[in-house]
Amino acid sequence: MALMNENYQRLPGSYLFSEIARRINQFKSENPNADIIRLGIGDVTRPLPPAVTEAMKKAVDEMGKAETFRGYGPEQGYDFLIEKIIENDYRPRGVDLSLDEVYVSDGAKSDTANFQEIFGIGNIMAVTDPVYPVYVDSNVMAGRTGNFNGEKGQYESIIYLPCTEENGMKPSLPTTHVDMIYLCFPNNPTGMTLTKEELKEWVDYARENKSIILYDSAYEAFIREEGVPRTIFEIEGAREVAVEFRSFSKTAGFTGTRCAYTVVPKEVMVYDSEGKAHSLNKLWLRRQTTKFNGVSYPVQAAAAAIYTPEGKQQVKETIDYYMENARIIREGLTEAGYEVFGGINAPYIWMKTPKNMGSWEFFDKLMKEANVVGTPGAGFGANGEGYFRLTAFGTRENTVKAIERIKTKMES
Repeated sequence: MALMNENYQRLPGSYLFSEIARRINQFKSENPNADIIRLGIGDVTRPLPPAVTEAMKKAVDEMGKAETFRGYGPEQGYDFLIEKIIENDYRPRGVDLSLDEVYVSDGAKSDTANFQEIFGIGNIMAVTDPVYPVYVDSNVMAGRTGNFNGEKGQYESIIYLPCTEENGMKPSLPTTHVDMIYLCFPNNPTGMTLTKEELKEWVDYARENKSIILYDSAYEAFIREEGVPRTIFEIEGAREVAVEFRSFSKTAGFTGTRCAYTVVPKEVMVYDSEGKAHSLNKLWLRRQTTKFNGVSYPVQAAAAAIYTPEGKQQVKETIDYYMENARIIREGLTEAGYEVFGGINAPYIWMKTPKNMGSWEFFDKLMKEANVVGTPGAGFGANGEGYFRLTAFGTRENTVKAIERIKTKMES
């Protein structure tokens, strides 16, 4: 008889966004004429930039000719894309990377979920709370988290770092030793950021404790304020202790096209049971070349076009569009009497539910009374209870309409 991986039984009943979809579908079946506006799942609505689609068409044509056809590509990505990434995303910020420190992938979600495979099961991990569910769920599947405590809404072997109003929605350093630290800034779901000084404290902690920071920087392109680091590698010493995940999904509309990258500096080390150091870069290379066949050539050619002068301008226009939506949501909710966070350096607005209402209760109320869908904060962890996330990735028309509905149909 085939036995299952029983760690899967420790997972919540369904993935957060699957549960949201289920509730929406049930509501629509009961209310077929309801005009639902979705500001929940962070999918984009703006199309791929023209520079991207032109490059992809050209690459597809190349694949149709014998003299330019390409078969299997390098699992870690083509040099032509990696060179553009280093030249545009890192070198202007004083960060030097070699080609073999950048790994092109099909998404930051995939990489943040898969990266934990190369760490020992006995490692102690820390996550912010609230947190993007993939960090936790992937470690649950691996057997690193212990059992789920239903009363606390937390796993017994995870160190949770609360992000509360009292600490400005920013996590405090662990008070005990941890080995793996998941950080996401600009943060999903709260939309908050760290200053260079604040991020330096995390790097220093990791260096002192031989910990590794798994830094999700998927939303760095949305940063507006000065003094907010765009990459953890702007921080002295980060190359020794950090891995960074980036994505083209939200910045350039690649949610359905799939392209991202992960930076693994050669200085980052993990240790075996005898205390011998091993290069995390080499281990990730081994993992990827075994389990991943690379991103398709047309998609990588399209991603490289983001870095052309035309591509940069078109991506900027897309980001400006979404950040104007964020402003509309943030200011509209504030005018309506809600307490809000984020939406300044990120496309996410984190709002407090009114009258201490549960976040799933507020989800249902918002959907039924205003026909607007967001994401319940409880889906991001115990400290997300009593909060709610809205995204700026809708159309301008729907964003304006949604805020007007909240103002007129909901009580703050």
